[in-house]
Amino acid sequence: MTDWITITSGALTAAINPLGAELSSLTDSQGRELMTDADPAFWTGRAPLLFPVIGRCHDDRILIDGAAYPMPKHGFARRSAFALIEHQAERALFRLEDSAETRAAYPFAFRLDASFAIEDATLTTTISLHNPGDRPLPASFGFHPAFAWPLPYGAAREAHSMVFDAHEPGLLTRITPEGYSTAPVRPSPVEGDTLPLADALFEDDALVWNPVASRGLCYGPPQGPWLDIAWDAPRLGVWTKPGARFVCVEPWYGLADPEGFGGEFREKPGVFQVAPGETWRCAMRVGLVA
Repeated sequence: MTDWITITSGALTAAINPLGAELSSLTDSQGRELMTDADPAFWTGRAPLLFPVIGRCHDDRILIDGAAYPMPKHGFARRSAFALIEHQAERALFRLEDSAETRAAYPFAFRLDASFAIEDATLTTTISLHNPGDRPLPASFGFHPAFAWPLPYGAAREAHSMVFDAHEPGLLTRITPEGYSTAPVRPSPVEGDTLPLADALFEDDALVWNPVASRGLCYGPPQGPWLDIAWDAPRLGVWTKPGARFVCVEPWYGLADPEGFGGEFREKPGVFQVAPGETWRCAMRVGLVA
């Protein structure tokens, strides 16, 4: 097992697995776990980084200039070993660069950095995708952290909700049983700005806002403590498996292939391109509010 890298402010402690640069534990000052228990009966993931795709691609492949390349669901970064570039008490930086193995699935030069930094009771994860090549770099990226449901403060599971920073009345994208996305067809379960959490919401897979108006939400019971979660992504997934002791809040810069899509990866909805020599950045923030 790869040793996890720990950073802490005292108020909050994070442990990151270099395999996938995956945030694997987040605890408060008393050591109480704020993330999933990774029960294998449900899902062993913790907070995979989704790159260079989100969700499933048509026939589990992408097309680049007419050539097909194998691409697993959510991409290969989550199963790749990141190099530890920097490690200080309150921050750590991990890096994944292209290799013969990655180019067999994704024929591009790239440098993907994942920076984790804690200040007081807030963890900020910053992603930097650099294109060292001589042609535009197409990609998608997504966060996928799984937080404890219920949080470890004594409130019942059914007392937890998500309160968005904007009203979210629009239709939601549906994920098909095969793992593809549809046009927005699913009625929003949000009541104004509040999503009361219940297992029944996830019987047909994730709730997917495409687009999402909010850039943040508070998750937890009304009396707190709760998690203050912020992002700059245009899409959001919320997911669990009914009965599991976690709920995922997933800011996405892309989404699964639309149902029936079989075109070039560059033409896929949600794919952005990084110009040669340029760097694309995004971030997600998680704060514990007592």
